[in-house]
Amino acid sequence: MQKSVYKTIKEYLVMTVGMFLYCFSWTAFLIPKGIAGGGVTGMASVIFFATDIPVPYTYCLINVLLLVFGTLILGKGFGFKTIYCIILATLMLQFLPAIIPWISDIEDKLINAVIGGTLSGVGIGLVFMNGGSAGGTDIIAIIISKYKETSPGRVFLACDLIIIGSVIFLPDKGLEDVIYGYIQMVSFSYILDSILTGNKQSVQILVFSSKFQDIADMLTQNMHRGVTALNSIGWFSQKEGKVLIIVARKNQLQEISRAIKDVDSSAFISVSQVMNVYGKGFDQIKTGVKKGEWKQVIKKSSQQ
Repeated sequence: MQKSVYKTIKEYLVMTVGMFLYCFSWTAFLIPKGIAGGGVTGMASVIFFATDIPVPYTYCLINVLLLVFGTLILGKGFGFKTIYCIILATLMLQFLPAIIPWISDIEDKLINAVIGGTLSGVGIGLVFMNGGSAGGTDIIAIIISKYKETSPGRVFLACDLIIIGSVIFLPDKGLEDVIYGYIQMVSFSYILDSILTGNKQSVQILVFSSKFQDIADMLTQNMHRGVTALNSIGWFSQKEGKVLIIVARKNQLQEISRAIKDVDSSAFISVSQVMNVYGKGFDQIKTGVKKGEWKQVIKKSSQQ
Protein backbone atom coordinates (compact mmCIF):
# COMPACT_ATOMS: atom_id res chain seq x y z
CA MET A 1 0.00 0.00 0.00
CA GLN A 2 2.82 2.38 0.92
CA LYS A 3 4.67 1.59 -2.33
CA SER A 4 1.50 2.24 -4.31
CA VAL A 5 1.00 5.64 -2.68
CA TYR A 6 4.66 6.53 -3.23
CA LYS A 7 4.43 5.50 -6.88
CA THR A 8 1.29 7.60 -7.42
CA ILE A 9 2.84 10.67 -5.77
CA LYS A 10 5.98 10.25 -7.86
CA GLU A 11 3.97 9.98 -11.07
CA TYR A 12 2.07 13.19 -10.38
CA LEU A 13 5.23 15.05 -9.38
CA VAL A 14 6.97 14.03 -12.62
CA MET A 15 3.87 14.96 -14.64
CA THR A 16 3.83 18.36 -12.92
CA VAL A 17 7.47 18.96 -13.88
CA GLY A 18 6.71 17.82 -17.42
CA MET A 19 3.76 20.17 -17.77
CA PHE A 20 5.86 23.05 -16.42
CA LEU A 21 8.51 22.46 -19.09
CA TYR A 22 5.83 22.19 -21.76
CA CYS A 23 4.01 25.39 -20.77
CA PHE A 24 7.22 27.33 -20.17
CA SER A 25 8.38 26.52 -23.69
CA TRP A 26 5.22 28.19 -25.01
CA THR A 27 5.13 31.23 -22.72
CA ALA A 28 8.86 31.99 -23.02
CA PHE A 29 9.96 30.84 -26.48
CA LEU A 30 7.03 30.30 -28.85
CA ILE A 31 3.99 32.54 -28.29
CA PRO A 32 5.98 35.75 -27.59
CA LYS A 33 7.96 35.18 -30.80
CA GLY A 34 4.83 34.62 -32.88
CA ILE A 35 5.56 30.92 -33.48
CA ALA A 36 2.52 28.65 -33.74
CA GLY A 37 3.55 25.08 -33.03
CA GLY A 38 1.47 21.95 -33.12
CA GLY A 39 -1.12 20.36 -30.88
CA VAL A 40 -4.09 22.01 -29.23
CA THR A 41 -1.77 24.65 -27.76
CA GLY A 42 -0.65 25.45 -31.30
CA MET A 43 -4.27 25.58 -32.43
CA ALA A 44 -5.06 27.93 -29.54
CA SER A 45 -2.05 30.04 -30.54
CA VAL A 46 -3.32 30.33 -34.13
CA ILE A 47 -6.70 31.47 -32.81
CA PHE A 48 -4.93 33.95 -30.50
CA PHE A 49 -2.92 35.43 -33.36
CA ALA A 50 -6.14 35.81 -35.39
CA THR A 51 -8.62 36.96 -32.72
CA ASP A 52 -6.64 37.87 -29.56
CA ILE A 53 -8.64 35.31 -27.56
CA PRO A 54 -6.30 34.23 -24.74
CA VAL A 55 -4.61 30.89 -25.33
CA PRO A 56 -5.64 29.29 -21.98
CA TYR A 57 -9.37 29.76 -22.72
CA THR A 58 -9.28 28.14 -26.15
CA TYR A 59 -6.89 25.43 -24.95
CA CYS A 60 -9.26 24.46 -22.12
CA LEU A 61 -12.41 24.47 -24.27
CA ILE A 62 -10.97 22.29 -27.05
CA ASN A 63 -9.49 19.85 -24.53
CA VAL A 64 -12.77 19.43 -22.66
CA LEU A 65 -14.44 18.30 -25.87
CA LEU A 66 -11.63 15.88 -26.77
CA LEU A 67 -11.36 14.63 -23.19
CA VAL A 68 -14.91 13.29 -23.25
CA PHE A 69 -14.07 11.28 -26.38
CA GLY A 70 -10.75 10.03 -24.98
CA THR A 71 -12.21 8.95 -21.65
CA LEU A 72 -14.85 6.81 -23.36
CA ILE A 73 -12.15 4.89 -25.25
CA LEU A 74 -9.16 4.86 -22.89
CA GLY A 75 -10.91 4.57 -19.54
CA LYS A 76 -11.40 6.70 -16.45
CA GLY A 77 -7.86 6.18 -15.09
CA PHE A 78 -6.36 7.81 -18.16
CA GLY A 79 -9.04 10.50 -18.09
CA PHE A 80 -8.30 11.51 -14.50
CA LYS A 81 -4.60 12.05 -15.18
CA THR A 82 -5.45 13.92 -18.33
CA ILE A 83 -7.90 16.15 -16.45
CA TYR A 84 -5.14 16.93 -13.97
CA CYS A 85 -2.69 17.82 -16.76
CA ILE A 86 -5.24 19.92 -18.67
CA ILE A 87 -6.18 21.93 -15.57
CA LEU A 88 -2.50 22.32 -14.68
CA ALA A 89 -1.59 23.42 -18.22
CA THR A 90 -4.49 25.88 -18.35
CA LEU A 91 -3.42 27.48 -15.06
CA MET A 92 0.24 27.56 -16.07
CA LEU A 93 -0.48 29.10 -19.47
CA GLN A 94 -2.54 31.73 -17.67
CA PHE A 95 -0.27 32.57 -14.73
CA LEU A 96 3.29 31.59 -15.78
CA PRO A 97 3.83 34.87 -17.68
CA ALA A 98 3.11 36.73 -14.42
CA ILE A 99 5.05 34.39 -12.14
CA ILE A 100 8.01 34.02 -14.52
CA PRO A 101 7.86 37.09 -16.80
CA TRP A 102 11.10 36.15 -18.52
CA ILE A 103 10.87 35.93 -22.31
CA SER A 104 13.62 34.65 -24.54
CA ASP A 105 15.96 37.45 -25.54
CA ILE A 106 17.17 35.46 -28.55
CA GLU A 107 16.21 37.34 -31.71
CA ASP A 108 16.60 34.42 -34.12
CA LYS A 109 13.17 32.75 -34.45
CA LEU A 110 14.84 29.57 -35.70
CA ILE A 111 16.68 29.06 -32.41
CA ASN A 112 13.54 29.86 -30.42
CA ALA A 113 11.59 27.30 -32.45
CA VAL A 114 14.20 24.59 -31.81
CA ILE A 115 14.48 25.34 -28.07
CA GLY A 116 10.71 25.56 -27.69
CA GLY A 117 10.18 22.29 -29.53
CA THR A 118 12.87 20.53 -27.50
CA LEU A 119 11.55 21.70 -24.12
CA SER A 120 7.96 20.84 -24.99
CA GLY A 121 9.04 17.40 -26.26
CA VAL A 122 10.87 16.64 -23.01
CA GLY A 123 7.87 17.82 -21.00
CA ILE A 124 5.30 15.74 -22.86
CA GLY A 125 7.69 12.77 -22.82
CA LEU A 126 7.77 12.89 -19.01
CA VAL A 127 3.98 13.12 -18.93
CA PHE A 128 3.51 10.18 -21.32
CA MET A 129 5.95 7.97 -19.40
CA ASN A 130 3.81 8.37 -16.29
CA GLY A 131 0.50 7.59 -17.96
CA GLY A 132 -0.69 11.15 -18.43
CA SER A 133 -1.43 13.42 -21.35
CA ALA A 134 -1.68 17.14 -22.06
CA GLY A 135 -4.91 16.40 -23.91
CA GLY A 136 -5.74 17.35 -27.46
CA THR A 137 -3.70 15.59 -30.11
CA ASP A 138 -2.01 13.66 -27.27
CA ILE A 139 -5.32 11.84 -26.80
CA ILE A 140 -5.54 11.12 -30.53
CA ALA A 141 -1.94 9.86 -30.57
CA ILE A 142 -2.42 7.49 -27.62
CA ILE A 143 -5.70 6.13 -29.00
CA ILE A 144 -4.07 5.30 -32.35
CA SER A 145 -0.97 3.87 -30.63
CA LYS A 146 -3.21 1.61 -28.59
CA TYR A 147 -4.55 -0.16 -31.67
CA LYS A 148 -1.86 0.35 -34.31
CA GLU A 149 1.91 -0.21 -34.26
CA THR A 150 2.94 3.42 -34.73
CA SER A 151 4.82 5.95 -32.66
CA PRO A 152 3.01 8.90 -31.03
CA GLY A 153 5.44 11.27 -32.71
CA ARG A 154 4.22 10.27 -36.18
CA VAL A 155 0.62 10.90 -35.20
CA PHE A 156 1.62 14.33 -33.91
CA LEU A 157 3.30 15.06 -37.23
CA ALA A 158 0.15 14.32 -39.22
CA CYS A 159 -2.08 16.47 -36.99
CA ASP A 160 0.43 19.29 -36.66
CA LEU A 161 0.97 19.62 -40.42
CA ILE A 162 -2.63 20.81 -40.72
CA ILE A 163 -2.63 23.02 -37.60
CA ILE A 164 0.63 24.81 -38.39
CA GLY A 165 -0.19 25.07 -42.10
CA SER A 166 -3.30 27.09 -41.25
CA VAL A 167 -1.04 29.95 -40.11
CA ILE A 168 -0.49 30.93 -43.74
CA PHE A 169 -4.11 32.10 -43.95
CA LEU A 170 -3.64 34.73 -41.20
CA PRO A 171 -3.34 38.29 -42.52
CA ASP A 172 -0.04 39.20 -40.85
CA LYS A 173 1.62 35.80 -41.23
CA GLY A 174 3.37 34.15 -44.14
CA LEU A 175 5.27 31.11 -45.34
CA GLU A 176 8.23 31.98 -43.09
CA ASP A 177 6.03 31.63 -39.99
CA VAL A 178 4.77 28.26 -41.21
CA ILE A 179 8.34 27.04 -41.66
CA TYR A 180 9.29 28.09 -38.12
CA GLY A 181 6.23 26.23 -36.85
CA TYR A 182 7.30 23.10 -38.73
CA ILE A 183 10.79 23.39 -37.23
CA GLN A 184 9.22 23.44 -33.76
CA MET A 185 7.10 20.44 -34.72
CA VAL A 186 10.06 18.39 -35.95
CA SER A 187 12.10 19.18 -32.82
CA PHE A 188 9.16 18.26 -30.59
CA SER A 189 8.43 14.97 -32.39
CA TYR A 190 12.08 13.91 -32.52
CA ILE A 191 12.65 14.50 -28.80
CA LEU A 192 9.36 12.83 -27.85
CA ASP A 193 10.11 9.71 -29.90
CA SER A 194 13.67 9.56 -28.53
CA ILE A 195 12.39 9.61 -24.95
CA LEU A 196 9.57 7.09 -25.45
CA THR A 197 11.48 4.72 -27.74
CA GLY A 198 14.59 4.85 -25.56
CA ASN A 199 12.49 3.86 -22.58
CA LYS A 200 11.26 0.75 -24.42
CA GLN A 201 14.50 -0.42 -26.00
CA SER A 202 15.31 -4.05 -25.26
CA VAL A 203 18.45 -6.17 -25.35
CA GLN A 204 19.19 -9.87 -25.76
CA ILE A 205 21.86 -11.18 -23.42
CA LEU A 206 23.82 -14.40 -24.07
CA VAL A 207 25.70 -15.81 -21.08
CA PHE A 208 28.49 -18.38 -21.47
CA SER A 209 29.56 -19.82 -18.12
CA SER A 210 30.38 -23.14 -16.46
CA LYS A 211 28.15 -21.97 -13.58
CA PHE A 212 25.13 -21.64 -15.85
CA GLN A 213 22.82 -23.38 -13.38
CA ASP A 214 23.71 -21.04 -10.50
CA ILE A 215 23.29 -18.00 -12.77
CA ALA A 216 19.94 -19.21 -14.12
CA ASP A 217 18.64 -19.93 -10.60
CA MET A 218 19.76 -16.51 -9.40
CA LEU A 219 18.09 -14.69 -12.31
CA THR A 220 14.80 -16.56 -12.04
CA GLN A 221 14.51 -16.70 -8.25
CA ASN A 222 16.11 -13.45 -7.10
CA MET A 223 15.56 -11.14 -10.06
CA HIS A 224 12.41 -12.81 -11.45
CA ARG A 225 13.81 -12.82 -14.98
CA GLY A 226 12.89 -15.35 -17.64
CA VAL A 227 15.85 -17.47 -18.77
CA THR A 228 16.18 -19.89 -21.68
CA ALA A 229 19.00 -22.47 -21.70
CA LEU A 230 20.32 -23.95 -24.94
CA ASN A 231 22.67 -26.91 -25.25
CA SER A 232 26.17 -25.89 -26.34
CA ILE A 233 29.67 -27.27 -26.73
CA GLY A 234 32.96 -25.41 -26.47
CA TRP A 235 34.77 -26.41 -29.64
CA PHE A 236 38.24 -25.81 -28.25
CA SER A 237 37.67 -27.63 -24.94
CA GLN A 238 35.03 -30.03 -26.33
CA LYS A 239 33.04 -29.53 -23.10
CA GLU A 240 29.28 -29.53 -23.15
CA GLY A 241 27.35 -26.82 -21.34
CA LYS A 242 24.45 -24.39 -21.60
CA VAL A 243 24.11 -20.96 -23.16
CA LEU A 244 21.66 -18.76 -21.26
CA ILE A 245 19.44 -16.32 -23.15
CA ILE A 246 17.85 -13.38 -21.31
CA VAL A 247 15.71 -10.66 -22.87
CA ALA A 248 15.39 -7.44 -20.83
CA ARG A 249 14.90 -3.73 -21.08
CA LYS A 250 18.04 -1.78 -21.89
CA ASN A 251 17.92 0.11 -18.59
CA GLN A 252 18.06 -3.24 -16.72
CA LEU A 253 21.26 -4.39 -18.47
CA GLN A 254 23.70 -3.03 -15.91
CA GLU A 255 21.86 -4.60 -12.97
CA ILE A 256 21.66 -8.01 -14.69
CA SER A 257 25.32 -7.94 -15.79
CA ARG A 258 26.48 -7.05 -12.28
CA ALA A 259 24.42 -9.90 -10.80
CA ILE A 260 25.88 -12.39 -13.30
CA LYS A 261 29.44 -11.27 -12.50
CA ASP A 262 28.75 -11.70 -8.79
CA VAL A 263 28.02 -15.39 -9.43
CA ASP A 264 30.82 -15.96 -11.96
CA SER A 265 33.39 -13.20 -12.44
CA SER A 266 34.80 -15.01 -15.52
CA ALA A 267 31.43 -15.37 -17.27
CA PHE A 268 31.41 -14.34 -20.93
CA ILE A 269 28.47 -12.03 -21.73
CA SER A 270 27.32 -11.03 -25.21
CA VAL A 271 24.74 -8.24 -25.57
CA SER A 272 22.82 -7.33 -28.72
CA GLN A 273 20.05 -4.81 -29.24
CA VAL A 274 16.69 -6.10 -30.48
CA MET A 275 14.15 -4.07 -32.42
CA ASN A 276 10.89 -5.29 -30.87
CA VAL A 277 9.96 -7.74 -28.13
CA TYR A 278 6.40 -9.00 -27.81
CA GLY A 279 5.12 -11.06 -24.91
CA LYS A 280 4.49 -11.00 -21.17
CA GLY A 281 6.36 -8.16 -19.51
CA PHE A 282 7.08 -6.43 -22.83
CA ASP A 283 4.98 -5.02 -25.67
CA GLN A 284 1.86 -6.55 -27.13
CA ILE A 285 1.28 -6.91 -30.87
CA LYS A 286 -1.34 -4.36 -31.91
CA THR A 287 -3.43 -5.69 -34.78
CA GLY A 288 -6.69 -3.82 -34.34
CA VAL A 289 -8.51 -7.18 -34.10
CA LYS A 290 -10.27 -7.89 -30.83
CA LYS A 291 -9.65 -11.05 -28.85
CA GLY A 292 -11.83 -13.90 -30.11
CA GLU A 293 -12.23 -12.47 -33.62
CA TRP A 294 -9.23 -14.27 -35.14
CA LYS A 295 -11.29 -17.29 -36.24
CA GLN A 296 -13.53 -15.03 -38.32
CA VAL A 297 -10.52 -13.24 -39.84
CA ILE A 298 -8.85 -16.57 -40.78
CA LYS A 299 -12.12 -17.89 -42.17
CA LYS A 300 -12.59 -14.83 -44.41
CA SER A 301 -8.99 -15.08 -45.60
CA SER A 302 -9.41 -18.75 -46.54
CA GLN A 303 -12.59 -18.00 -48.45
CA GLN A 304 -10.77 -15.38 -50.51
